Amino acid sequence: MNHPAELLVHQYMSDAVNGKSTMSEEVIGQVGNDVMEALRKQFGGGVKRGAFRLRMSNLGRPTCQLWFDKNKPEIASSKPNNFMMNMMLGDIVEAVFKGLLRGAGVKYEEPEHVTLEVDGTKIAGTYDLVIDGAVDDVKSASGWSYDNKFVDFGTVKNGDPFGYVAQLIGYAKAAKKKIGGWWVVNKANGKFKYVSASNANEREEMLKIRATVETVKYNKFARCFEDSAETWRSKPTGNRRLGVTCGFCDYKHACWENLKELPSVMSKAKIPPTVYYTELTAEYA
Repeated sequence: MNHPAELLVHQYMSDAVNGKSTMSEEVIGQVGNDVMEALRKQFGGGVKRGAFRLRMSNLGRPTCQLWFDKNKPEIASSKPNNFMMNMMLGDIVEAVFKGLLRGAGVKYEEPEHVTLEVDGTKIAGTYDLVIDGAVDDVKSASGWSYDNKFVDFGTVKNGDPFGYVAQLIGYAKAAKKKIGGWWVVNKANGKFKYVSASNANEREEMLKIRATVETVKYNKFARCFEDSAETWRSKPTGNRRLGVTCGFCDYKHACWENLKELPSVMSKAKIPPTVYYTELTAEYA
């Protein structure tokens, strides 16, 4: 285990399964209030976000995506109906997990709204919690992400389309606290773990944040990623496809005008994975 509080929560859950631990009415009430706030956040009267600004939550996203957010937000792909459910479930998971921390006797500081100023740009956000002087975020994850992305700091950093690293570093820097990590809950089976970011190079990450701020100010579009050649059994197929990071972007069809979203043309699976093709040979077009 990567954090002393992990053992406490696991023991608390084990005792609860065996009828040996309870959750106080006070903690249950706090969890209930947090869940109500999660619902208000998603169904709060259709409040629309104002003009673009850098926030902790978008600070680590690709700058090409930020350019579209700033200059052409109206052409973003429509969110699927399950998007709000995913966001809401993430907030509810956070509320329940904090309840488990309280029930297990883990002391933590409540969320705080903080602001980081970088080269004259103010970047604000609200971190999830602080334990032992270190800023932590609570994340819900798919089974795949839990097993493959949230392994250690390196795997989070190397596959970070949503900017979790910059978000965490920004919170810690703004709050003048230590860099903690992520409490990750597997949405598929309820498992949880702590992934530490204490070995992050703060100077290196802050340089990236400054580069993002400068790029957003400069306001000139440039693709952050290129497509790549598709291979099948180590041989090129002649097709070209987007990388994983671009697949999450709401502006991929604007960035790649001839983009085609198709089941993998090479897969033999009953339900082939979806692939975003930028170029298809005549055989597959």
